[in-house]
Amino acid sequence: MATTLPTIMQAVCVDSPGRDSQLRWQDCALPKLKPGEVLLKVAAFGINRADLMQRQGLYPPPPGDSTILGLEAAGIVVAVADDSLSPLIGQALFGLVNGGGYAEYVAIPATQAMAVPEGWSLQQAAATAETFLTAYQLLFLLGEATEGQRLLIHAGASGVGTSAIQLAKARQLQIAVTVGTADKAAFCRQLGADIAINYREQDFSEVLAAAWPEGVALVLDPVAGSYLNSEASVLAVDGKIIIYAMMGGRKIPEFDLSLLFKKRGQLLCSTLRNRDAAYKAELTRRFHADFAADLAAKSIEPVIAAVFSREEVEQAHQLLASNQTIGKLLVTLE
Repeated sequence: MATTLPTIMQAVCVDSPGRDSQLRWQDCALPKLKPGEVLLKVAAFGINRADLMQRQGLYPPPPGDSTILGLEAAGIVVAVADDSLSPLIGQALFGLVNGGGYAEYVAIPATQAMAVPEGWSLQQAAATAETFLTAYQLLFLLGEATEGQRLLIHAGASGVGTSAIQLAKARQLQIAVTVGTADKAAFCRQLGADIAINYREQDFSEVLAAAWPEGVALVLDPVAGSYLNSEASVLAVDGKIIIYAMMGGRKIPEFDLSLLFKKRGQLLCSTLRNRDAAYKAELTRRFHADFAADLAAKSIEPVIAAVFSREEVEQAHQLLASNQTIGKLLVTLE
């Protein structure tokens, strides 16, 4: 049930996964739709750290997912798996995909797709799903954040960080962030952070102990490693630390568990990619229900650091790996 489609598309493939891997566009078959899925003609796709890890062989896709890179995309629906989804043909949608975003066409479960808000470009939409849904999950589903609570966001200028700042500010939380440069600190303050700490110049635990002696209710941590002791020291009673990446390493050196015990603190670890379809559908539904009006009003929107052409995917990966960006990187096919 579709307009006439090609049988072959191009997608970004990884030659020899590992540190010396290379990316190149290659011909491959269009995705075969599963029940409940629609086919997007991709206009743009987001670049995420998970993609860098996958190309190195460190983050394989879950069983059944596409082996092509890419966790989010935006585009126009050109085919559907079921008659009930036919009204979606021709609509502009964006959302989480189960791999395969780095391609001219991608399959997406209809339950994970959202309509592109009026006045938004497909590029903006392509830069939204992965980071905003991750931030929403951490803040509200797992963190159970409520108005007035104090929050610490590490990597505040990252895609997830800039998304979390906006969501938290929209719900009247108090926000502290850590960043690595003065420019990033200034940007995060402008975006809504109450406290921005350059970790190269200041110890975040000392700054927060002085500013917020009662502690923080929630920590969003993509670093882990040596940060855990300092995070536990500034945690409020009954607070939560949520680790969602391990940029600082898999090992926790000399972690003092008593720091958590005396706070009745919780240490959680979470990913999004390997969640099941029902979870992703409910996450998408709740995010859209809670923040659709904010998206429509553009009171929250992705911070886009740079847009690359289809020939520049490798350069996009190199820039993301440099840690020099503020916000999201994306590739446009238009």
